[in-house]
Amino acid sequence: MCIFVNMIFLTGGTGLVGSHILLMLCRENISVRALKRKKSTLNICKKVFKYYNTSHLFNKIDWCDGDINNVPLLEKYMASCDMVIHAAALVSFYRYDINNLKKTNIEGTANIMNVALELNIKKCIYISSVATLGKDLVNHKVDEDCIFKMSNKESNYAISKYFAEQEVWRASNEGLDVVILNPSIILGPGDWNKGSSKIFQKIYNGLKFYTTGSTGYIDVIDIANIVLLFLRNDIKNQRFILNGTNMNYRDAFNLIADEFGVKRATIKVTPFLKEIAWRFENFKSFFTNRPALLTKETAESSMRNSQYSTAKIKRILNYEFISFEESIKKYCLFFKQDLL
Repeated sequence: MCIFVNMIFLTGGTGLVGSHILLMLCRENISVRALKRKKSTLNICKKVFKYYNTSHLFNKIDWCDGDINNVPLLEKYMASCDMVIHAAALVSFYRYDINNLKKTNIEGTANIMNVALELNIKKCIYISSVATLGKDLVNHKVDEDCIFKMSNKESNYAISKYFAEQEVWRASNEGLDVVILNPSIILGPGDWNKGSSKIFQKIYNGLKFYTTGSTGYIDVIDIANIVLLFLRNDIKNQRFILNGTNMNYRDAFNLIADEFGVKRATIKVTPFLKEIAWRFENFKSFFTNRPALLTKETAESSMRNSQYSTAKIKRILNYEFISFEESIKKYCLFFKQDLL
């Protein structure tokens, strides 16, 4: 069944994922109101629209200044919308950000869900993360049924997103139609000083180290396409892993280095070296007053072997993901050109 979409309310539109969702909505002539903080820059979003030669569509977006923790403004802006895409989140692996993670990811999501229920919103799509999924210790492959288990090995970010999901499921139990999407590491053309795009910057600048871990990767275009599909169908109250490729870090880093034409990482990080590295970064951060390039949480994550199953979404949507190699070619070219 195809659902009619009148007006979409979107959070997180100034980020990589939100910008691509906005692009897809504008291409499809779907009216969209995008929430941004008053001091937020639109540079990433404008850069994304320019990259796809669609700058003329940017003015279709109805931008509104506000915050997901300002309930009266949410009520005002969401009142004339019939669906919500909640993509706003704080991504941080620094311990000092724990309260900000709670405020943005958990309380902010609760506010969005409460207002959506109050206004009888038709459907809400929540962009979560594979970080909220448990690990299958038998088959070593993560699917939608793997249950998150609280432990001191989980990052504060993962915990905040897990509790944010609980707010979404709670809203579902109270009558709101929801879909939760759990993307892996996101590849796309944005600001390589932020988020997952930092890996391009580090490799381009001469990353020397690789770890024995593995993870999943997904093209941001795939995420935006899938969001559009869920806006238009009647699938509800389910979660879906979004993952194009499972690959070990060394192979992924090598492909990016080769595409950039720079030297590959050659030094293998052992568990002992990992412990030294994040402690050294913490020590250096204390004296330079700059964020550490490596934290205990990111160091632990880089040593894990995670494989993500997309059998469910392929079965239900018959969706084929963009290959890692194709993504790397186009985004390495983007970043090289962006430096000129």
